[in-house]
Amino acid sequence: MDYETLRIIWWVLLGVLLAGFAVTDGFDLGVGMLFRFISRTDEERRAFLETIEPVWEGNQVWLILGGGAIFAAWPPLYATSFSGFYIAMFLVLAALILRPVGFVFRNKLSDPRWRATWDWALFIAGFVPSLVFGVAIGNFLLGVPFRFDETLRVFYEGSFFALLNPFGVLCGLVSVAMLAMHGGTYAAWKTHAPLADRAAAAARLSAVIYIALFTIGGVMIAMSVDGYRIVSEINTAGPSNPVGKAVIVGTGAWLDNYGRYPWMLLAPVLGYVGAIAAFVFVRQRPEVALLGSSFTAAATVCTAGFAAFPFLLPSSLDPGSSLTVWDASSSRSTLFIMLIATLIFMPLILAYTSWVFRVLRGKVSLEHIQKGAY
Repeated sequence: MDYETLRIIWWVLLGVLLAGFAVTDGFDLGVGMLFRFISRTDEERRAFLETIEPVWEGNQVWLILGGGAIFAAWPPLYATSFSGFYIAMFLVLAALILRPVGFVFRNKLSDPRWRATWDWALFIAGFVPSLVFGVAIGNFLLGVPFRFDETLRVFYEGSFFALLNPFGVLCGLVSVAMLAMHGGTYAAWKTHAPLADRAAAAARLSAVIYIALFTIGGVMIAMSVDGYRIVSEINTAGPSNPVGKAVIVGTGAWLDNYGRYPWMLLAPVLGYVGAIAAFVFVRQRPEVALLGSSFTAAATVCTAGFAAFPFLLPSSLDPGSSLTVWDASSSRSTLFIMLIATLIFMPLILAYTSWVFRVLRGKVSLEHIQKGAY
């Protein structure tokens, strides 16, 4: 298999892993954000938490696989992003660590204040990653302040608070609304009335907010956000060299791929269709609504990825230092060996995940909570 094809395959696989994380762990984060506000008693809060406690660890595997794929397939991307976004990454990891601690310690004592404290901790564990992931995508589209020197050492010249720019915060809110919608549809699917009714109401409100914010973000990308274009010849099958190209910046450049490859428009269209399906069906057909919100989560990730291709991490300091699919990958041998391993283990992961959800099928009821079955 030639080098160019392997690079494309790993770009696709990276997108699959990120979309898989958004779809699976996304509803965990969404339920964590919502359960404190759509429940009225401790038993109801326990019921909502029981919908995700058996599956959240397995769902988080997608995030680990995504980080591992970046480390092995795109080393410059890993080095630049994980060092430049260090504080943001630390906040995400702290929040993700807080989640299992909250699950374990919440029910150790029956004191209402104790449980309320851990409920808010679980809310933070859902809200912070949802917001930070969206902010990261927003800053990815704006360009990240890094550059390479003559020895290809990378220098990041940004700060954490610079990430909280208007467009970055907007993308963060898009992520929060999207995952709240996803968590609401999942909770409506896994519980009975009146819990399901309240979860459905939260999902519908979140769907409306998502559609509005997603539309605003698209208008900003078309009219005010500068995109990146490669204007020099680039050897797509040559060795990785992130400073061997010429890149210019221009408003609306992120829409170039949608004009060049019209089939990519399917991603934002599915984002809208999925959110509308979640709004329409969440009360009567929550399984259809959950499928719709899953499409929205995956389509939103693909919308950003399609717009930016072939860029993996644009540079706002030196556009020529931007990392792309063609100049930031590992060697051909590394990509090929990793592909073989992926073809072996990915089906096993998918089969195990499917088996877990089949075993844990069914709804969580207040009666079971009251009887101590959960």
